[in-house]
Amino acid sequence: MRMLVLGAGLQGSACAYDLLQNPEVSQVRLADLRFDHLPSFLAPLSGPRLIPTTLDVRDREAVLAVMRECDAVMSAIPYYFNLQLAECAVEAGVHFCDLGGNTEIVFQQKELAERAVEKGITIVPDCGVAPGMVNILAQHGISQLDTVDSVRIYVGGLPQHPEPPLNYQIVYSLEGVLDYYTTLSWVVRDGKREHVTALSERENVDFPAPVGTLEAFHTAGGLSTMAFRYEGQIPTMEYKTLRYPGHAQIMEAIRELGLLDLEPVDVKGTKVVPRDLFVSLVGPKLTKPKGQDLLALRVTVAGRKGGKPATRQFDLIDYYDPKTGISAMMRTTGFSLSITGQMQARGEVKPAGVWTPDECMPAAAYIAELRKRGMDLKETSSE
Repeated sequence: MRMLVLGAGLQGSACAYDLLQNPEVSQVRLADLRFDHLPSFLAPLSGPRLIPTTLDVRDREAVLAVMRECDAVMSAIPYYFNLQLAECAVEAGVHFCDLGGNTEIVFQQKELAERAVEKGITIVPDCGVAPGMVNILAQHGISQLDTVDSVRIYVGGLPQHPEPPLNYQIVYSLEGVLDYYTTLSWVVRDGKREHVTALSERENVDFPAPVGTLEAFHTAGGLSTMAFRYEGQIPTMEYKTLRYPGHAQIMEAIRELGLLDLEPVDVKGTKVVPRDLFVSLVGPKLTKPKGQDLLALRVTVAGRKGGKPATRQFDLIDYYDPKTGISAMMRTTGFSLSITGQMQARGEVKPAGVWTPDECMPAAAYIAELRKRGMDLKETSSE
């Protein structure tokens, strides 16, 4: 298999690392606008199978040329490029998946379905951990019950050693986190889609030691298109982010004070965007180069089976890997992207078209791939 990874940041590099663990992958092109150096965990893998490639994804012809040399493309660059990249993949006739995170763009990608079918390829957006992994698990739970009353999804990337006042460290993009904290979130209530405010409806969720009690609150994006797919079919469906207790209250106050606003304000004659100032000030304080993270995840599907109340629950706690220096967020997100791309290239994702992971990924095979990578996903059921 010849694979192309777009974006040599944290998630793209983790995706490339995972691809190179499979001897069936003969070539990994890791493409980005520039290369200063490879991450330390990729350096031992440099050689004929790993090809750093300078590429500007805004150059359509260059993108098409590289895509045509590959069997599958995995995009780990900002979501606003994903529509045009998916269009290129269709033109090149190559499988494509991305980390997504913007449901409106996913619906635009779905308009490529007919052309993807003609080319015999699959386009799978939203293939990280959330959206991505959690949606596959939720669908797996839904498929095991006769009727479903509720789907509740909880995910959080957290420091193993939290430091006040926010008890948080940057595990991907601070700008992305702030988008989630300021954007309305889709939920399904009484079978109908509705918006709720980010950081609202906080609740405690208990995990085994050493993680303990976390707080959960609404953020956008995690349900992806599932809120639309299951409107009128499942009464309750929601996605919440996990943090250490107290985080949401502080961030809500910061938001309400206007420090996350995007409209410039006058500061002694200079126009300043409050959020830019916040990122510049707070970003360095939340960046912990030696910080070790964890990822906590829970998906609970409740309903009925055989006429009796039943639940399916999936729990995962994953940790920073000290042997490689790959974070838990990189493992669960970048590896998930890699798994999807490999399954597409092997022809295990069917049929051709444009599908979100919950619509097309074979859950049992996907879960088996997670476990091969040491992710201790626990499944529990009650009937």
